Amino acid sequence: MVRLALFDIDGTLIRTKGVGVQAFYRAMASEFGVVDGYGKIRFGGRTDTSLVRELFGFCGVEHCPEHVRRFFDTYVFWLDHLLTENRSGTVCPGVWRLLDALAALPEPPKIGLLTGNIRLGAEIKLRHFGLWDRFEIGGFGDDHEDRNQIAVVVRERGGQAIGRPLSGEEILVVGDTAHDVACGRAIEARVLAVTTGGATAAELESCSPDWLVSSLDEVNAAEICGLSTRSTSLGG
Repeated sequence: MVRLALFDIDGTLIRTKGVGVQAFYRAMASEFGVVDGYGKIRFGGRTDTSLVRELFGFCGVEHCPEHVRRFFDTYVFWLDHLLTENRSGTVCPGVWRLLDALAALPEPPKIGLLTGNIRLGAEIKLRHFGLWDRFEIGGFGDDHEDRNQIAVVVRERGGQAIGRPLSGEEILVVGDTAHDVACGRAIEARVLAVTTGGATAAELESCSPDWLVSSLDEVNAAEICGLSTRSTSLGG
């Protein structure tokens, strides 16, 4: 039975229409005068801290604690500003329904985040869409550069919240990229992959998630948490 359900943010819970990427670029321009050099950077499924290291390397900015602090202080300013200015983002289909259904289960799991966003960035994004208060715990990009290690951190936090260590089969990871599947596997969790973030069904299927759906609207909360005996494939 699932005792901890962990959600990725971008492409899984929300779509910001590229606002997070724009905030990265604005921060680089504001703090370091860099306006190009981003062409090889791929943001999907990455951690903010690893992206900053890669951006600094491409743009010739020294990667040191002071520069990282300056970057993120400016990044969160631009993120909040652009989200407020840009009203085109949206909550992904099925998110509210699934969160409500999980909370209504007879033995509801703890609901948490497993994301590459730094904590303040995650809060800014999810508060903008009214979702932040739905999550009890989380693992974030400022916990570790390696997404797999973030999964280890949040598994430990989940165990502390519940009062005992959690086995992999008691954890569900929900995400939209191959990175999400990989970090779920790193802690031997069950993995639900969803194609709302841009990855194709074929790309995600090649990673062998336990379930693959095109929308969280397709998910039965009781079944996915092991509280139902239905034998539905949930799309894959």
